[in-house]
Amino acid sequence: MNIDEKEHLLKYTFEKLAEAPKLVETYLKHIHGHRNAYFELKRYTDNFMKDENSENAERIIVLPGLRGVGKTTMVFQIYDYLTTEKKISHDRILYFSADELKAYLGKKILDVIDTFIRDIHRTSPTYLEEKLFIFVDEAHYDPEWSETAKVLFDKSRKIFMIFTGSSALSLELNVDAARRATKEMVFPMNFSEYLILKYGLVLPKNTSESIMDLIFHSNDDLFVENVILKETELIKKLLSLKIRKPIEKEWDDFVCFNGFPFTLNMTQTESHEKIYAMIERVVEKDVFSIQSFNTNTRNTVFRILSFLALQSPGGTSDAKLSKYLGVSPTLVQSILNAIEKTHLIFSIKPYGGAGKTIRKPWKYYFLSPSINVAIRSKLGHFDITDGHMFGIFLETLVASSLIRMKETSNSFIGIFYDPDEEGVDFLIQDGEGNIIPIEVGYGKKDKRQIEMAIEKYNSKWGVIVSECQRIKKDGNLVYIPFTIFSFI
Repeated sequence: MNIDEKEHLLKYTFEKLAEAPKLVETYLKHIHGHRNAYFELKRYTDNFMKDENSENAERIIVLPGLRGVGKTTMVFQIYDYLTTEKKISHDRILYFSADELKAYLGKKILDVIDTFIRDIHRTSPTYLEEKLFIFVDEAHYDPEWSETAKVLFDKSRKIFMIFTGSSALSLELNVDAARRATKEMVFPMNFSEYLILKYGLVLPKNTSESIMDLIFHSNDDLFVENVILKETELIKKLLSLKIRKPIEKEWDDFVCFNGFPFTLNMTQTESHEKIYAMIERVVEKDVFSIQSFNTNTRNTVFRILSFLALQSPGGTSDAKLSKYLGVSPTLVQSILNAIEKTHLIFSIKPYGGAGKTIRKPWKYYFLSPSINVAIRSKLGHFDITDGHMFGIFLETLVASSLIRMKETSNSFIGIFYDPDEEGVDFLIQDGEGNIIPIEVGYGKKDKRQIEMAIEKYNSKWGVIVSECQRIKKDGNLVYIPFTIFSFI
């Protein structure tokens, strides 16, 4: 590296140190609380600071997730926590984006970190005396980020690192780095996080955990009674919030328009435009970075997303999509795999043996119903008064809540759909192999399907997520209101 390049890097690093406090102030101006993942990050940070040698502390934290889910906001909240509460000086916290670094300087993450330690702190990683904090956004823009994290981890116990990036970030961890890193997948907001960030709601303790317990222990009346008490306490909290519209209308907005943190204070039109712009960035930057496609494939990707948005979430076969689009099944499968790795969509497989899983098509859902709504709105196919359409959004909401629960709590080992023609919407399998049927009961639906599933799968109970006003248990069926379920 020549003298001019070193000078540019030094100026860039100083600029990042100087601008971070203003960025933090701007990002956090309208944020009233913290999401669940923040408290995990705070715990890792506290452990690092308490442990004198940081020998047993988690020092590499990886935050993969779809664009717009709020990863940067949480990183800035940790920055604010360090400077405000822990009185860490600003020159010990480096925040920068690998995307910007690549675009402006064409340099690697290690170049900036090396400049930060050697030229600003006048030492090397091995001889650091003060603990440093390094936060790197969009880390996947540097293909060597994983190796950089591993090298710094091994050289010094005085460096705490957070790397954020696309959902494929965790796939890029090499074996050595994966052993040293702690991964925290970040999802779009649930309803509780929406109310926390927008209105500063203080939730009853263990609200989400109680609802999950209800799903897995509905045969135990104590669990049912406990969650009903939590629900009553939660309703009182909601009534005390200074919201100018009914909580049901607030929930409708959350489902259709405000599923992402960046949309919290936007109108319906602004929200749809911003979410669709996010989708375009995912396609342009993330899909094509995950897998090499020719430029003509871009339109095919958007046509697949439009197809998925406009149909009911039934099984989607590669052959069906291939015929509809006029492209090969192999290309369709490659595109679906790439989109799924970005977390824009996820798949749910049919329940059964390996043969049935192969024969039956998979179901694809968007990670948030707000994504579906934004695409429909762009295509002129959105009508909030259409009950069938809203039912699709609610099925997406339940599916994404289950996926979130699986990824963040390890509560069960599998989520499937019932492949029978009149099967229930979802089947979840716990660690002991028990099957719990779940039906999304929007509109005029009876309980025949879930009763059949309980008998077929020898289940002890079933769950109906519905328009009911309160949680209730009726025999071996448990009813959970959509609003309460969306607190998971």
